[in-house]
Amino acid sequence: MTANRVIAAAVGLAILIALPFVLPDYPLHIAIQMLIWSAICTAWAFMGRFGLVSIGHGAFMGVGAYVSALLWNDYGVTPWLGIPAGALAAALLALVIGFACFHMRIVGHYFALVTLALGQVVALVVIAARDVTGGSLGMTPRSVGYSWYALQFPDRRVFYGVALALWLIVLGIRHWLTHGMRRAAADAVGEDETAAAAAGVDVMREKLRLTMVSAAVTAVGGSIYVQYVSYLNPDTVSGVGVSLQIVFAAIAGGMYSPLGPSVGAFLTLMLTEGLRVEFGTHFIGAANTIYGILLILFIVFMPRGILGLLGRLRTARAAPQPVAGE
Repeated sequence: MTANRVIAAAVGLAILIALPFVLPDYPLHIAIQMLIWSAICTAWAFMGRFGLVSIGHGAFMGVGAYVSALLWNDYGVTPWLGIPAGALAAALLALVIGFACFHMRIVGHYFALVTLALGQVVALVVIAARDVTGGSLGMTPRSVGYSWYALQFPDRRVFYGVALALWLIVLGIRHWLTHGMRRAAADAVGEDETAAAAAGVDVMREKLRLTMVSAAVTAVGGSIYVQYVSYLNPDTVSGVGVSLQIVFAAIAGGMYSPLGPSVGAFLTLMLTEGLRVEFGTHFIGAANTIYGILLILFIVFMPRGILGLLGRLRTARAAPQPVAGE
């Protein structure tokens, strides 16, 4: 990392740390959600950038959210233990699905369809188990007021710090996954599994590692999101709509860039809030429709996302221009 990038990162971090002390209440609310969704979308990119396209990450988010919320409501287990339990449950689900798919060599769009079905299955199970989960009406984590034990903070500035820490940790995990031999192995698997296996890469292990880490981090993000909004139902933390939102954000921002999914999360959040403010309850489902249309456009015209396009333009501008007559 160059000196300029280090300085830019330090200035950016300083600004982020100062934001909760200067932002009004509503923009701070948006900033907290943006950080949490940025972490979730970055977790999806762990898989997506190496060719493992999941359209079912709402399943992992839902598992993490419901496990931690139910442990708190029914047994009084602190979210500090419930959130890791939810992450473990999501990782085990990813292990089962991933092992079955990778062992049977289900790849590409077939793997995407399996994950799509998984997301819908989890949402339907939540609805069916309404006596436990509240079904389609959802549930509210039991409130105890300001409490570190319950991870509940009426002061949004405290929760902003939690969300910022989550986002920075996820960026750190991404750095760990995408550097050195780990990246080389994942790149090889993403390019050609047969060639990677011939070169000595354990293809099954690499794909399961990416899938399980991505699922666990997504589950943590879902759990913290529920702790913040203090409400969950199948439509907000699982199902096709949530999965589509995650995929759109990561691709639109640029899943190959560290901050690409965060840019995409900001875009999707602004789109959702704009539609809510403009149309209220008169245009329900508009966001998912727009996500689908924009996702097609980004895949066709900007496959590397917004930051990928900006990087390409910057490279083209910096390239030496040919001398006339040559």
